[in-house]
Amino acid sequence: MENKTSAMMFREARELIPGGVNSPVRACRAVGCDPLFIKSARGAFLTDVDGNEFLDFVGSWGPMILGHAHPAVVQEICRAAGDGTSFGAPTPLEIELAALVVEAVPSIEKVRFVNSGTEATMSAVRLARGYTGRKIVVKFDGCYHGHADSFLVKAGSGVITLGIPGSPGVPDDIVKNTISIPYNNVEILEKTLRDPTLDIACVIVEPVAGNMGCVPPAAGFLETLRSLTGELGIILIFDEVITGFRLAYGGAQEFFGIMPDLTCLGKIIGGGLPVGAYGGKTEIMDCIAPEGPVYQAGTLSGNPLAMAAGVAVLRLLQQKDFYPDLEKKTAWLVEQFGNIAERIGIAVQINRAGSLFTAFFTPEPVTDFTSAMKSDTDRYARHYRQMLSQGIYLAPSQFEVAFISAAHTGDDLERMVKMTEWSFKKLREV
Repeated sequence: MENKTSAMMFREARELIPGGVNSPVRACRAVGCDPLFIKSARGAFLTDVDGNEFLDFVGSWGPMILGHAHPAVVQEICRAAGDGTSFGAPTPLEIELAALVVEAVPSIEKVRFVNSGTEATMSAVRLARGYTGRKIVVKFDGCYHGHADSFLVKAGSGVITLGIPGSPGVPDDIVKNTISIPYNNVEILEKTLRDPTLDIACVIVEPVAGNMGCVPPAAGFLETLRSLTGELGIILIFDEVITGFRLAYGGAQEFFGIMPDLTCLGKIIGGGLPVGAYGGKTEIMDCIAPEGPVYQAGTLSGNPLAMAAGVAVLRLLQQKDFYPDLEKKTAWLVEQFGNIAERIGIAVQINRAGSLFTAFFTPEPVTDFTSAMKSDTDRYARHYRQMLSQGIYLAPSQFEVAFISAAHTGDDLERMVKMTEWSFKKLREV
């Protein structure tokens, strides 16, 4: 498999872009190789600049739930672009997508569009503080909510992939207002939220953790979180940037039957274009300018291309059997992985929620940040390189999730199973 052009481009990129990439995990340092530069994608496949084709289980980190370059989505983006790419003014498409989001997500009565998941979470926290008049934010170890200053405390995703404990440039005065506690630990959760010395405005959580790998909530965890925050007047924020329109059409809150006060969205609602959103109860959302005093703005918010793509994707997700089919495919694939690991005798824990999954190379169950960090990252790196050599494209980090799309066929999944068995056998030989 040739990658000469990718190697050349990476050398050139490093002269112009910090680390040669515009998002750290893409540098592939954690898996011991250089990144591939992608030229195009169709359905479940990527093609790099050297002409190599890869079966993709990253899906642009989640948004490509329909597969790459879905004809109906591309058509709507092109149609919107023909009318102009940005106006800095309201458009009909904003209303159309907002109506779809409000109809789909149980807890959202009003929604504000922004340009990224980071913008959505940052804005939701500001809104929660403004609404409550309190200042403390509670998050969970290993959960990643974007790169805003207040979130880079025991964050997941690229932060733990690169072994960065926090980040220089984040003032202590900001970080002191963020408390990070263990995910899935009800005892510490209750102790923290009931602490009378803490002025807690909100709790923000990934209802299924997706940035320390896939870690589903323990039985009763989300229910307790909802009960406590409601009792204590604390705003509960679901970060559904990954799980929104992924676990179910109404997101994790529909999937688990638990309603937050505010919800953050991204990825799927833009069909692969830069987008984010946050929404919730009218009473809270009406605190945002110009209706209320909490300021948030963005020149490209509600961009017509992103809105057009989002409308096209959400309408396609309304197909009756879409989510049951996705669930069935992913459940089958993960079951095969488990069978292979048991047969070969390799220590792998495979966590799944809907069409999200992660194979952790550890003998112990992974239920939180501490147990996730016990994974053998060197073994994952070898597995990554081995699978890449066979045309399978995985996330270049042990602490990310894999995604199944509607474009993955039965033959694609059979190929994934075959290559996984081959890779696991090679790992067992080392």
